[in-house]
Amino acid sequence: MSSALAIGLHSLISDPINIVSSSSQLSDRLIRHELTVVIPAFNEESSIGSEVLLAASYADRVLVLDRGSTDRTMEVAALGGARVVPLNGGEEALLKSLYRASLDSELVALIYPECMQDIDLLSHVLEPLRQGGCELSVGSWPCRLSCELENVMLLNGKKTTRDNVGFLAVTAASLQKLSSGQENLSLKALLSAAKAENLKINYMSFEADPLFRKLESCRIGVVVPAYNEELLIGDTLKGIPEYVDRIYVIDDGSTDRTGEVVKSSGDPRVVYFRHEVNKGVGAGIVNGYKLALRDEMDVVAVMAGDNQMDPAQLPRLLFPILEGEADYTKGNRLLSEDFMVGMSRWRSFGNLLLSLLTKIGSGYWQVMDPQNGYTAISRRALEVLELDSVYPYYGYCNDLLIKLNAFGMRVMDVVIPARYGREKSSIKYSKYILKVSPMLFRGFLWRLRVKYTVLDFHPLVLFYVVGMLALPAGMILGFLIFLQSLLQNPLPSYYTMLDLFMLGMGVQMLLFGMLFDMQAEKKRSESGRIDF
Repeated sequence: MSSALAIGLHSLISDPINIVSSSSQLSDRLIRHELTVVIPAFNEESSIGSEVLLAASYADRVLVLDRGSTDRTMEVAALGGARVVPLNGGEEALLKSLYRASLDSELVALIYPECMQDIDLLSHVLEPLRQGGCELSVGSWPCRLSCELENVMLLNGKKTTRDNVGFLAVTAASLQKLSSGQENLSLKALLSAAKAENLKINYMSFEADPLFRKLESCRIGVVVPAYNEELLIGDTLKGIPEYVDRIYVIDDGSTDRTGEVVKSSGDPRVVYFRHEVNKGVGAGIVNGYKLALRDEMDVVAVMAGDNQMDPAQLPRLLFPILEGEADYTKGNRLLSEDFMVGMSRWRSFGNLLLSLLTKIGSGYWQVMDPQNGYTAISRRALEVLELDSVYPYYGYCNDLLIKLNAFGMRVMDVVIPARYGREKSSIKYSKYILKVSPMLFRGFLWRLRVKYTVLDFHPLVLFYVVGMLALPAGMILGFLIFLQSLLQNPLPSYYTMLDLFMLGMGVQMLLFGMLFDMQAEKKRSESGRIDF
């Protein structure tokens, strides 16, 4: 009792929110929460806000345990109304935090972040506790997604089930009783102690992992372009989640043992396709797309063969497409601090310049990090595109964005942290931009013709055309005026005025064209894509 009292006093001192002062009371009174929901989190900046709000709809207090996040997860959680506590340690530290929460709560519930997609299941877990029919309630399922939750065994009547716990709810009195005298309490030890104490346990076994249940309803393919990746292709294939139906490995003329490693993987999902000569990564991905269309895949992702694309992030690319919010999703590393570490200023400038050129060329002004190859695309988008016309080399991703925009497809950036392995990017932006820029310009002209003259008409084409004629003409005229002044053959003053007029009009027309292009894209995004 003395240790529990000490912990309780420490909790009061460290949490002034739990102290209520009143002039009518002689002493401070401990607030008793009816339900506290505890959520462990690590680098969940993009989702923790909605998770906190969802949890708050069931509980009167939400506690977010920080597992050492390096992004703004905890800041966003606090803004959402959650109490944020650092979690230093593993499962034992997590259960100690759960125990501390029980000191001023009637009920406490532990929810793992991946279960927030199906938080409605929490009501089924809590109901037996609130009705007084049990003291401990657990929800679990056979885990088929990549996760690190400990397997536990629970006795449910005559059946012993080996599952992963996703929801755990317990009365405060029962948790304190089970935790008494145990310094390092694991989840497995807690459940074993509950059985030993003959607590009334409600065990619910859900049919499938919540995320997997959403993914198993469609056919998902992954294209893996590979060139001389014998050291990394094996790890790449092993990491692709089980919910993926087909893996299309496109060997782009490798001269090492890449093909042998792929064929010896033993994964029945793998479809191996080899180019006898190197055709470029774009050509490899296009052939992968064609194979996926042949097999009627609903969504097709691209993961490079160098194991630098984290498979745990794949659902974040898939869900916007499955839920009808996008036709094409792509990773964005530019908002990740890890991506900028060690990058020279010149390389950073090159990446940003390429992003700007791609924005202008493609018309997707919200898109960043255009060279990110971690993508997913819907079958409908693939059926609309003319795949054989896609740029076959590293600029394929820029060219693909241009074509997607021309046909009214919705593109969404997904913030995904950079993951560096044994290979580094070989892109030299000084040479790459010079090589890709002509392709972007040709694609830009093609997009204007197809999107704003053939499929529909918009006067922004006229602004762009006038701007592209007036600005170069003004620059040429300015050069001639400067040259004549050096030769001491001054031209009449109206030449200078004409030049300034042409330069100003050219810049203004181009800016107007960009503005109307942005507005057209925004309007299309709000109204939905064009049907063909």
